[in-house]
Amino acid sequence: MKWNKKHIILTILLPIQILLMKLVARNPDFIEQYYSNGIYPYISSFFRIILGWIPFSVGDVLLAIGLLIFLRSIYKLIKNKFKNFIPKIIHLVAIFSVIYFCFYLFWGLNYYREPLAKNLNYTQKKYTTNQLKKVTKHIILELNKYQFKITKNDTLKVENPYSQKKMYEMAISGYDNLSNDFPQLKYKYKSVKNSLMSLLQSYNGTGGYLNPLTGEAQVNSRIPKTSYPTTTCHEMAHQIGFAAENEANFIGFLAANYNDDIYFKYASYRMAFGYCISEIKKRDSDLSKALSKTLNKGIIKDFNASYKHWQQYKNPFEPLVKKGYNAYLKANKQTKGLDSYNYVVDLFISYFEVLPNN
Repeated sequence: MKWNKKHIILTILLPIQILLMKLVARNPDFIEQYYSNGIYPYISSFFRIILGWIPFSVGDVLLAIGLLIFLRSIYKLIKNKFKNFIPKIIHLVAIFSVIYFCFYLFWGLNYYREPLAKNLNYTQKKYTTNQLKKVTKHIILELNKYQFKITKNDTLKVENPYSQKKMYEMAISGYDNLSNDFPQLKYKYKSVKNSLMSLLQSYNGTGGYLNPLTGEAQVNSRIPKTSYPTTTCHEMAHQIGFAAENEANFIGFLAANYNDDIYFKYASYRMAFGYCISEIKKRDSDLSKALSKTLNKGIIKDFNASYKHWQQYKNPFEPLVKKGYNAYLKANKQTKGLDSYNYVVDLFISYFEVLPNN
C-alpha cells in the first residue's frame, strides 16, 4: 500500500478549511473590505484578461477533462478490484481540498460579503401587497411601452435580431452607463462565452453559470433570445463579485435597463415582471390574473413561446439536479436555496419606489 504525504496533508487540511469558512462567514464586513473590494477585483481581472480573448469556454473544457479523468479512475479502481482503495480515496479528497481552496479564494468568498442592499444604501423592510402591486403596474407600463416601440403592434411577439456574440459586446455599454450612477458596479475585461454544455444546461433548466475557477461567464446559447440580455448581465454580475442570486438578478436587471438598446430595456422589464407577478400570485391569484391581462398580447405570446421552449427539455433528472443546486446555495449563505432568486423582488421594491413619477 502506497501512501503519499502530500495527499495526506491536503486531506487533513480540508476539514480545517471548512471550519475556517464557518468562522469567516460570521465577518461579512471583513470580507467586504479585504476580499470583495480588496484582492478579488485583481484576481477576477487577471482571469478575465488571460482567458477572455479565447473564443471558447476554457472552464467547460477543463470540466470535461476532469470528469473524464474521474470516470477513468473509477473504472480502473473497479477493474483492479479496489486495490489500494484507501490511498486512492485520500488522493481524491486531496484533489477536492485543492479545488475547495481555489473555489473560495478565486470567487466563493463573495457569498459572505455584505448584502447588496446595504452597499446601495437601501433600507429594506417587509413590503406590502399594495407596494408590490404598485411596482408591478409600473413595470407593466414600461414593458408594454418597449414591446410596442419594437414591434409597432401590441399583438406581435418581440424577435431579438442580435447574435449571442453581439449581445455579449453590447452588454458592456449597459454596465458602463450603470457605473456612472453606481461606481461599485463597474465591469472591466469581458469574458462572456457560449457554454459548450448548452444542451446539458437546457435539460437541467439553467440559463448560465459562472465558472469560479476560470472567471468565465457561461451562457446557455439555446435559451430564448428575448431573455438573453438579462441572463448575460446576470452572469456578468457574478463576475464582478456578487455571488447571491437575487443580487445578481437585480444587477443584471439594472445593467440591461441602463443599456441604450431597446431590446435590452425590454428584456429588463420582462425579467422584472416575471419575478414580481410570481410573488403576487403567491399572495393573491386573482390580482395576478388581473394584472397579467393588462399586458400587451405580443408580450403574452413571448412568455408562452418561452414556456414551450423550456417544456421540450423537461426530464425526470431535472428535479434531482435542482435539489443538488438547492443544497449548494443553502451551504453558501443562501438559506432559501433556489427561492433566493425570487428575493430580487425586495430590491425591485426599494429601487422603483424611489424613482420619480412612480
